[in-house]
Amino acid sequence: MKRFCELKIPIKESALNSLDWRVKVLPKEIKFCARCAISNQRPGIVFDENNVCAPCNFAEKKKKLIDWASRKKEFEKMLEGYRRNDGNFDVIVPSSGGKDSAVVAHRLKHEYGMHPLCVTWAPMIYTDIGWQNLQNFIASGFPTVLMFPDRILHRKLSKLAFVKIGAHFYAFGRGQMAAPFHVAIEKGIKLVMYAQNGESEYGGITKYDNQCGVSWADWERFYHAGLTLDNTLKVGVQEGFLTEEEMKDPCFKLYTIPSAKILSENDIAMHWFFYYHKDVPQENYYYVSQHTGFQANPERSEGTYTKFASLDDRTDGFHYYLGFIKYGIGRATSDAAHEVRDGFISREEAVALIRKYDGEFPKKYYKEFLEYVDLTDEEFRDVVDAYRQEHIWKKENGEWKLRHQAS
Repeated sequence: MKRFCELKIPIKESALNSLDWRVKVLPKEIKFCARCAISNQRPGIVFDENNVCAPCNFAEKKKKLIDWASRKKEFEKMLEGYRRNDGNFDVIVPSSGGKDSAVVAHRLKHEYGMHPLCVTWAPMIYTDIGWQNLQNFIASGFPTVLMFPDRILHRKLSKLAFVKIGAHFYAFGRGQMAAPFHVAIEKGIKLVMYAQNGESEYGGITKYDNQCGVSWADWERFYHAGLTLDNTLKVGVQEGFLTEEEMKDPCFKLYTIPSAKILSENDIAMHWFFYYHKDVPQENYYYVSQHTGFQANPERSEGTYTKFASLDDRTDGFHYYLGFIKYGIGRATSDAAHEVRDGFISREEAVALIRKYDGEFPKKYYKEFLEYVDLTDEEFRDVVDAYRQEHIWKKENGEWKLRHQAS
């Protein structure tokens, strides 16, 4: 393999000195939610005195306490402040062609009379179904700006993040979050509409459960492990992932949301669509299947039992796999827990699905992933093992096993 960077520190040693502070403050006593079976190892998740997690309590609150008709009126009133009828776009929808963003764009256009411009930050390696779904979405009537990063620098940032954070998706996630705001400024569009607050829906910071957006000050802390891009790049230069010249490349501006001052000067606001509307993944799937030509995978995604979520990227499975390694929480846990909260399956069914699929190795695109992040199989295993924490993992007869599982 031809290396695209020569590191100054061995991979294993570099990974052991992780930048992700969240893995260092996890509770050592592992508990599982009495309602959905997710564990308390998810960063930021909170359990109440009845051993029920915050997302489950949030789900119950949405069912019983939220007046959705009132929220809809609030949404309509908010949109009136942004709607334009002068031939210009009036809302940016960050969109992959996937089910959630497609629901947002379609409903904004056809239910609320808005004029969305969609912005797609391309995945690392498109899957066939991901590319087709994007094309189907565009063909169903949605103008879309498709942005591809500098692939060389994006790969290097992905490798840096995989080793130093245990999350190669850090590179993709930053661009996905930040690029739409740069387009909004360029096009003079004042409203950016994301789908949902993932922290509230899947487990994490509860501070914004009852708010329609997030403060700019907290954005990076919530979604990027508290790491600024500048500090991450500096570590990358120190350890040889990047050169000093590469760190200064203007493409990296697209990975950081413009400052609060700039956003304020441009009167740009961000809202979560599903703060105002019920968010049910299965119903979102049925909606876009009917309206935007969305297609599910012909086979289940590795690491889970579902076929309709996170289908765009061939490297996607490694994002979930490293989450399983770091926290003992894999893709099946996230899917099953959400379906328990939505009332589609019982906790007992969730536990069975988690035990069957969680942590399944994403072998289908393993070779392509190694090539993309410029790692050998041995280096990959070194990084993975560096993120196994003693209170989560044990080794028996040469094999790694979880110390605790939901039951």
